[in-house]
Amino acid sequence: MNSEIRQLQPIQLWNKFADLNAVPRASKKEERVIAFMKTFGENLGLETLVDEVGNVIIKKPATAGMENKTTVVMQSHLDMVHQKNNDTNFDFDTQGIDMYVEGDWVKAKGTTLGADNGLGVATIMAILESTNIPHPAIEALFTIDEETGMTGAMGLKGGLLTGGILLNLDTEEDDEIGVGCAGGIDVTATRT
Repeated sequence: MNSEIRQLQPIQLWNKFADLNAVPRASKKEERVIAFMKTFGENLGLETLVDEVGNVIIKKPATAGMENKTTVVMQSHLDMVHQKNNDTNFDFDTQGIDMYVEGDWVKAKGTTLGADNGLGVATIMAILESTNIPHPAIEALFTIDEETGMTGAMGLKGGLLTGGILLNLDTEEDDEIGVGCAGGIDVTATRT
């Protein structure tokens, strides 16, 4: 993995993104990334489970003084769009993404970058790993197969999560905030 990526700020985020992008994670072929995330949570000593469809849930207790705050569910999807240029020799089943920095941009050599939703996953990983961010209890939900069928979200059973607030870290806009992500209907509200 390109060492330039690992020097970007915030360093915790970009290192988690580099770690994640080293793992093949094409839609419908998420076995390796599921195992990667399970090991990640277990290595942090956090309650970690994989449900029957392959979603990974990692639970982090609240920091001192935040125990009575509402539990927050942070959600992102593990799979990525797996496309390559016609002239690129690349196997999404066995290879990690080859990233590089060009000016102000992080790019991939001949393939999709996996930022959708790898940056959301990396953000949650950095928060789970942090030791200096005060927070209520966190339930990290990493769903599978968002890009080709939503089978992870659709197959999530009730009762696995207790959080009262859901933050979905999957968006395409860098200058907008999306409120709600239940799918199906878009509503645009503006104000000055």
